[in-house]
Amino acid sequence: MENYGNKISIKSWAEEDRPREKLSAQGRRALTDAELIAILIGSGSRTESAVELSKRILYHYGNDLNNLGKASIAELSRFKGIGEAKAISIIAALEVGRRRNDTEIKVLDSVHGSKDAYNVLRKTFMDLSHEEFWLLLLNQAGKVIAKELISKGGLTGTVADPKIIFNVALQHNAVSIVMAHNHPSGNLKPSQLDIDLTKKIANAGHMLDIKVLDHIIVTNDGFYSFADEGVI
Repeated sequence: MENYGNKISIKSWAEEDRPREKLSAQGRRALTDAELIAILIGSGSRTESAVELSKRILYHYGNDLNNLGKASIAELSRFKGIGEAKAISIIAALEVGRRRNDTEIKVLDSVHGSKDAYNVLRKTFMDLSHEEFWLLLLNQAGKVIAKELISKGGLTGTVADPKIIFNVALQHNAVSIVMAHNHPSGNLKPSQLDIDLTKKIANAGHMLDIKVLDHIIVTNDGFYSFADEGVI
């Protein structure tokens, strides 16, 4: 067991070094990630301050807030000094940050290629630990009419029913569609099931006069485009 020795409580710190006082006096950008998280959790344990506990948590996740944003309540609660309530506070704050980022980034209102489709959808797939299948519905000018979740799956896959896909497209009077799903594993290589489904839906689209422009596979690090690779 680690020997922390005699720890100094936050109340004993110089006022300019206390997270709350530091934010008030110097502004939010003066604080480190650990200090911001320390404000969220409020207090540490008998053996370490909130800031030290926050540093330990961040270190576990590679000092990467994106990695921390993927943590579950159960995972965070394993840290000494973090109960369910504090874990929920951390998760909620990081989710608020992610949603704020969504609103700050101007979502493209038209799609003219795979990169446009990826930019519209990438935040939708960020940090998911399961697969989801989404549909972008476009009008004649390539403007995005709607973005619809078609299905959710587990860690290894999801199922997209062509009947549901085209029913949604017809409801929105879409001229064309872009399909997208994520691979939580980070592997961008399409499975044979992905390829067969893409070709099946593209062929059905020809019959219904609804063009399937693309199917993209999204990970946290990039995307794969069936159209760019000549699969459809």
